[in-house]
Amino acid sequence: MTAVSDTSAPVPEPLHCAALAADLDAADFRSEPLRRLWGEDADDALGRGMREPILRAIAGDEGVLATLGRLFVLGMPQPSHLVEAAVPRLGVAGLAALGLAEVSAETVVPTALLRPQSFVDADGVGEWWIASDLDEVALGTALPADHVLGVGGASRTLAEIILPIEVDRALDLGTGCGIQALLVARYAGTVIATDISARALAYAEINARINGVSNITFRQGSMFEPVEGEAFDLVVSNPPFVITPRGDGVPEYEYRDGGLIGDALVEQFIRDVPAYLTPGGVAQLLGNWESRNGASGLDRLSSWVRDDLDLWVIQREELTPLGYAELWIRDGGTTPRDAAFTPLLTAWLDDFAERGVTSIGFGYVLLRRRPVDGSPLRRIETVSQPVSGVGVALRNGLAAHDLLSSGLPVTLVTAADVTEARHLLPGDDDPSVIELRQGGGFARTLSVDPALAAFVGACDGELTVMQIAAALADLFEVPFADLWADLEPRIRSLVFDGFLAPAAS
Repeated sequence: MTAVSDTSAPVPEPLHCAALAADLDAADFRSEPLRRLWGEDADDALGRGMREPILRAIAGDEGVLATLGRLFVLGMPQPSHLVEAAVPRLGVAGLAALGLAEVSAETVVPTALLRPQSFVDADGVGEWWIASDLDEVALGTALPADHVLGVGGASRTLAEIILPIEVDRALDLGTGCGIQALLVARYAGTVIATDISARALAYAEINARINGVSNITFRQGSMFEPVEGEAFDLVVSNPPFVITPRGDGVPEYEYRDGGLIGDALVEQFIRDVPAYLTPGGVAQLLGNWESRNGASGLDRLSSWVRDDLDLWVIQREELTPLGYAELWIRDGGTTPRDAAFTPLLTAWLDDFAERGVTSIGFGYVLLRRRPVDGSPLRRIETVSQPVSGVGVALRNGLAAHDLLSSGLPVTLVTAADVTEARHLLPGDDDPSVIELRQGGGFARTLSVDPALAAFVGACDGELTVMQIAAALADLFEVPFADLWADLEPRIRSLVFDGFLAPAAS
């Protein structure tokens, strides 16, 4: 891939960014005030691509918040005198100097969106202002190829899964508007944010400056070129992983298309990233992987990973070639009503057929250079249920894997979010099914037998693991050795999955 420059990119001038931040703060330009201004239904409608409900709700309102909402959230021109009143420190001239708007005598025309974006991490709830290019709602047409995306579904997914760990050096590869770099900067001493697009880097730098984040350095280049020879404790990436056919008439969106064939970009990242990790360093990315001619995508992905690395893959969904093609054609703003839709669909389906692709998986990949001796982690699973707090669950899972490499803890406690459900047939006293249910993290539900359920129920941090197992052997009248051979591997799985945890010493 070749680095891309753009003379129309925003200009992250420090004083102008500081003035804009002060104006936004004074206007209370944040998610909740805006939601109260135009109502929850209108706010939700915007997420579905409809701005008319917001316009109706604030019709005739020339206040500061309504003006900024129309200008920056909806991307609509506003009278110059209203914008001047809304950003008195920066002024409309400063807004134009930042490259976020074009100004005439009477009208300010936005050239970018600027929206508040809430986030939740291990430290609580916060919010950033995020600038990005005008979307298809504001443009009224399909997106241009050099579009810089704001905070979309994939961005929110990656933010949810990043390990909340303190590190010295972190890398956000393919930073886009910079949302992941901002998140990682809360835990890292230094963050390097890279992108092939100078335009994206300009937005990312503006976003860092207006949010008062100063420990991010921005570098332009493809893949790992800007950090050749360096190593990081944490690497995160929402790379341009969307599988896109190569050919005339198919838009090559910089924010999602890495310019390679099939899932080659994800493969390249996974093969290359170990060289840029410190001992114990972690890499996390989102990606797609193809199943081809009977070879599963998860098996293909696993083959790209060195044997001495930890690997944890969570596949969240799997689409047919038709479903995948339709998803990403619509993502670019082209619908079945448009003349371009059928040629694009044909290009996608032909591309998949040429490689024998039968399905496309999507999910998260975690790689780690082993910090200690022992068997590398190899966990490849499909998790389709709703999840929450995944970053914490992944962090705790890695810690549990390391702990279990030296044996089971002496005492265990049942996690606070674990509940038990028993299902009985009418008239029966004994349950036909016993389930352990996890309230957070991966929200797993496990069917267990009475012995394992009794073990979990007795884990209160007082009795040792062996004391509980011995008591159960007596209760169920089975030899201890037989019971332990059956329970021990399942107890280890419960510790790894977060149902059980070491008791505090």
